[in-house]
Amino acid sequence: MADFGMGAALFQLESVTRCYGARCAVSGVTFDLRRGETLALVGPSGAGKSTLLRLLNFLEAPSSGVLHFEGRPIDPLASSDLPTRRRVTTVFQRPALLRQSARENVAYGLRLRGLDNALARADAALERVGLLARAGDAAHTLSGGEAQRVALARALVIEPDVLLLDEPTANLDPANVRLIEAATLAERRARGLTCVWVTHNLAQARRVADRVGLMLDGELVELAAADHFFDAPTDPRAAAYVIGERLA
Repeated sequence: MADFGMGAALFQLESVTRCYGARCAVSGVTFDLRRGETLALVGPSGAGKSTLLRLLNFLEAPSSGVLHFEGRPIDPLASSDLPTRRRVTTVFQRPALLRQSARENVAYGLRLRGLDNALARADAALERVGLLARAGDAAHTLSGGEAQRVALARALVIEPDVLLLDEPTANLDPANVRLIEAATLAERRARGLTCVWVTHNLAQARRVADRVGLMLDGELVELAAADHFFDAPTDPRAAAYVIGERLA
């Protein structure tokens, strides 16, 4: 993956833990996420990847440890931190779309923010994901892949600094996978977008990411440049995971 001018650390995590009662979904995670970087998180279901995304999207606060954005902590509930929280957005595996047109779904976030030219900007975003021809169609008439591309357009149109993707291409056909990957990469090239991409697909992780992290039982057990992660992982659990996925 090419380096598109990655800059200083945007997120800093130090020993971040998130527990629910006695169960810790994320345990002692430490890493920096650089501006303009794409980080892929891989690992089995239940490893803590989605919980980590919720922490990065300020939907939850760590039970312990330090999570800073641009050098300071962000309160998930404080109204004073809302402008910062809006700089981060998520595309989920199963997009929740309004019972309106594709265009209205994409324009929704712009209108919430009181931004002008919402419909025109929505159309431009739909064009970037190859769906301008379906802008006026109701969301329920879209295929699963098209609905996911609408969700991506809705996330990108607000021009976030950070895009979190939680298995956005799971169960999609190869054509929609390529379109989603290409649109995300184009946004990164154009604006220096920072991405965290959760995926079970190791080939996808290698295609889209600068660095790849493996989570097991809530811990980040390996974090390395993509080529190093796949060709010469340091942790034996990472080596076993890569080999096992290749043989599966």
